[in-house]
Amino acid sequence: MASPNESLARLHRETGWTLRQFAQEVNKLGTERGTPLKYREPSVHQWLNGHMPKEAVRPLILEALARKLGSPITHSEAGFPCPPAEESSALPSTVEGLLDLGRQDMDPSRRSVLGVGLFSVALTVPNWPDVVGRTEAVQRGEAQRIGMSDVQSVIAMTERLSDIDDQFGGRTARPMAAAYLVNTVAPYLRADAPDDVRKAMMAAASDLSYLTGYMAVDEGVHGMAQCYYLKALELAGASEDHLTFCTTLRGMSVQAVDLGQGAEALRLADAAAATSPQAGPRMRAFLAGQQAHAAAQQGNKRMALQCIREAETAMEKAESQSKTFGSYNPSSLAYHVGQVRYQLGDMAGSVESLKESKRLRPSTFRRTSIRYLSMLAERQLEVGHLESACETWRNVLEIYPLVQSGQCDRSITAMHSRIRPYLKNPTARDLHERARLVTPPNLIPA
Repeated sequence: MASPNESLARLHRETGWTLRQFAQEVNKLGTERGTPLKYREPSVHQWLNGHMPKEAVRPLILEALARKLGSPITHSEAGFPCPPAEESSALPSTVEGLLDLGRQDMDPSRRSVLGVGLFSVALTVPNWPDVVGRTEAVQRGEAQRIGMSDVQSVIAMTERLSDIDDQFGGRTARPMAAAYLVNTVAPYLRADAPDDVRKAMMAAASDLSYLTGYMAVDEGVHGMAQCYYLKALELAGASEDHLTFCTTLRGMSVQAVDLGQGAEALRLADAAAATSPQAGPRMRAFLAGQQAHAAAQQGNKRMALQCIREAETAMEKAESQSKTFGSYNPSSLAYHVGQVRYQLGDMAGSVESLKESKRLRPSTFRRTSIRYLSMLAERQLEVGHLESACETWRNVLEIYPLVQSGQCDRSITAMHSRIRPYLKNPTARDLHERARLVTPPNLIPA
């Protein structure tokens, strides 16, 4: 007969959960990972009495505990046997880790089900002093020698992939990015090169790794996205690229806030702001806007309003100068103002800010348009403006067939669910019929 798992029982007591709540949290994470589960109280009772959970479920149990308790939980702390990865302190080199990650991404059949799609609040994120100047990412000895022209080719390819992602979605661009990382960029990182070229190549690879992680977020593969983000941080530190390091931390904060992990989002946003050296006005707006959103989600009204004012002031200064950081623009700031207003209870103000974001947004940002217009429609519906919401959703349906994006798919599925109670209204019924023509059947709720 198995002995009670005292370690797991102690952690369970610290959470204050009932057996049912514990099971619900694990099931919720299973759904988040893409593997729905149906655990109930008897299963949790068995775990506490020493019955070992399935290997694929243990990471979910650890993540549920970590999210509740606010600190990482290891296998041994929960009374589980340590997997090989935890038994060794030898971490893979940056390049080897990037190769493994890219190969998994190129071939979905090789992706592990042990959490590759699971966002983890227990992730150890390195600080700038931990990674700055590290050069283990480069392994000399291969015959190939690279120059600054090769660096420029990686930069240009990353920009092109980013444009494709904006226009057509991460499902279109990410496989290309992963293949380029594996087949071209990783060999460049191993090649012989002068020090300045080596640093520049690591910086370019960092930016590409960040972009690929961003596209993994789009598809909802959150654990893989975090892995790409960590590689971006390592490469940025090795190349002493502060900009990409801060941008990556900020991207990780965006991922966390969108998943409702406000505390983690605020920690990452604050880390990005603290690490940024002498940030220009557009970069400052870029960072402060995200801090405001994360603070608002945490209910910290004072900090949220202070940061959004800082972002607005910085953006005014940036708009009077050359656009040195074009990815964050007045449309992005208006979106953040809308998010802060929404989190602080100003629904009508949020609607107006999202309308302003729409007005200012370049038409080439199709995926962003679908996501933010869908958000606008949902909030218009919440304040009782059914006709306006339907009109906004019709705009979404015009763009949606052009984009291959997990985030956009989820927005369309949500639209079907939200409009269903109003089908007696002619405008809503017309929207519903139009939507069915462009929505894949598997995305229409039963």
